[in-house]
Amino acid sequence: MAATREPLKDSLGALDAVDSSKLIAAIADVALVMDSKGLIRDVAFGNDVSSEDAIEGWRGRSWIDTVTVESRPKIAEMLRDAAAKNPPRWRHVNHYSSTSGEDLPIRYFAMQVGKNGRVIAVGRDLRAQVKPQQKLMDAQVALERETWRLRAAETRYRLLFEISSEAVLIVDAASLKVVEANPAAVRLAGRSVRRIVGRLFSDLFVSGDAPAIHSLLTAVSVAGQGENVQARLTDGSAECMISASLFRQENSSHFLIRLAPLRAEIREPDLSSTKSALLRMVEKLPDGFVVTDADWRILCSNPAFIDMADLATEEHARALSLDQFVEPDGAAFSVLTSHLREHGSVRNFATTLRSLHGAAESVEITAVAAPDGDQPCFGFTIRRGGRPQAINPAERPTPRSVEQLTELVGRVPLKDLVRESTDIVERLAIKAALELTRDNRASAADMLGVSRQSLYVKMRRHGLGELDG
Repeated sequence: MAATREPLKDSLGALDAVDSSKLIAAIADVALVMDSKGLIRDVAFGNDVSSEDAIEGWRGRSWIDTVTVESRPKIAEMLRDAAAKNPPRWRHVNHYSSTSGEDLPIRYFAMQVGKNGRVIAVGRDLRAQVKPQQKLMDAQVALERETWRLRAAETRYRLLFEISSEAVLIVDAASLKVVEANPAAVRLAGRSVRRIVGRLFSDLFVSGDAPAIHSLLTAVSVAGQGENVQARLTDGSAECMISASLFRQENSSHFLIRLAPLRAEIREPDLSSTKSALLRMVEKLPDGFVVTDADWRILCSNPAFIDMADLATEEHARALSLDQFVEPDGAAFSVLTSHLREHGSVRNFATTLRSLHGAAESVEITAVAAPDGDQPCFGFTIRRGGRPQAINPAERPTPRSVEQLTELVGRVPLKDLVRESTDIVERLAIKAALELTRDNRASAADMLGVSRQSLYVKMRRHGLGELDG
């Protein structure tokens, strides 16, 4: 009959305090002896723990004060379970270190021993496990950062590819089929994107130029460079200069093809020589020139305005509205356009032009409306220059009509405009009262509800009638 196995507590016998402490120190990296309130009375640690100075400083402190903020609820829960003599559970906590600056991760379980409420916390150092995890996390962060960097670079190059005024195509080196074409190449070829992408590159040109194109691509594939060739487009009927370069992408080779139309083939607009010269002069104007539609969207602009607005190309300007640049934070553009729609022209309107990147400068705008034609449009000439200073009230002539008052909009503050409006109404009222009373000053003063002396003062200020001394 087999012998009955004795429980472990009976096999170990009665261990004294010295043997118990040696056993705990042998099986644990860190061992803490605390009272029932969690005050650390004694500390033991193994040779693998390298933070001896910090651990020695725990003696005499509360256990919960040695850990980081997020670990304190776990310490409180372990102390409650130990006081209730619940089965201990392993919990991961982090001790802050004032010397190394790095947290010390320890995995603890706590239990109550003896009859005086002492609590023993046995811990295992987790730094050997945390460091590889931290390295993996750092590698993931670095990988994500590199991915975002490459994505940003791809976005920049894609934007350059799309807005470039030069016709550019990407051709697969193995099949010689067009992979991508930018908008400039689509316009030059006179075809849609679907009729270009996926077709042989040589199909875009007349058949007689195919051998020269193949020779260029072969030379670039072998030697990395080749002499530029001329070829005529089939649909566009324009002769182009073709240059090519080779690059690799995703384990495959591609040609970067650039098409430059020959100057002799650029067709001028069907205009008279005088109008052509006028357009050339507008292009070279030092002042900005913009043409908009009825909704103030930019239809065309000259290089001077492109420079003022900090835009890249004229094509970029066509997608924007003029009110994005003319004092966008104020009401000046509304005043300008209202006057332009009502009177058909505005001259020397002082305002502020704000570029696409926020730079502001004072400008004067002269505008004209062209309501005739299939598409009504408006032309704006924008001249750099200082905003006119507010007119000194002592030097400003009193406006005699609403039209004269309107001309002061944008040149004087609003409170001055209100005062000028009051003066106009007062002058018209006095003039009407004098006409109704046939220049009887006493009757006119009674009609206006003012004293005769006050009427004389107002008449003298407005220059009405002849007043004796």
